[in-house]
Amino acid sequence: MDSFLESTFRLNSHSTPQSRHEDSQMTQEEDPDISLRKPSNVSMNEFQEPNVSSSIDSITGRMQELVENINNSRTSDQKVMDSFHGKLVEKVTEVSQQMKEHMYTVYEENSHEMQVKLQELSEVLESCTMLHKELQEATHALSSLREGLAINETPE
Repeated sequence: MDSFLESTFRLNSHSTPQSRHEDSQMTQEEDPDISLRKPSNVSMNEFQEPNVSSSIDSITGRMQELVENINNSRTSDQKVMDSFHGKLVEKVTEVSQQMKEHMYTVYEENSHEMQVKLQELSEVLESCTMLHKELQEATHALSSLREGLAINETPE
């Protein structure tokens, strides 16, 4: 009876319900318990068999419904997870794009600040160069003055 239940009620772990046609194709050679389900002779239980049979049919039908409900629930769960995954990827992409844009904004601000600082540095270096030239000219002038004074001090 266990193999009957296993073959009749297959839970699907991949959200695709099994067809009943596949399950009903099992032959007597494949299922040795089939002879247990079909009485070979009529006995005194003849009058009780319709009640038992209808109870079994009722339970079987209810179990099939439950299995179908489980499979439908799994299919629904898979759709929810797929939707969640899609929305998550979309949100991560959106946040990543915002971060990239912010990064470029910061780069622009830093570039502008560096440009201002480099301009100031350039002006300072230019001023240093001019002061260095003036200092060299002053040094040259002082050297010339000293030479001129040295010439005047020598006895003639």
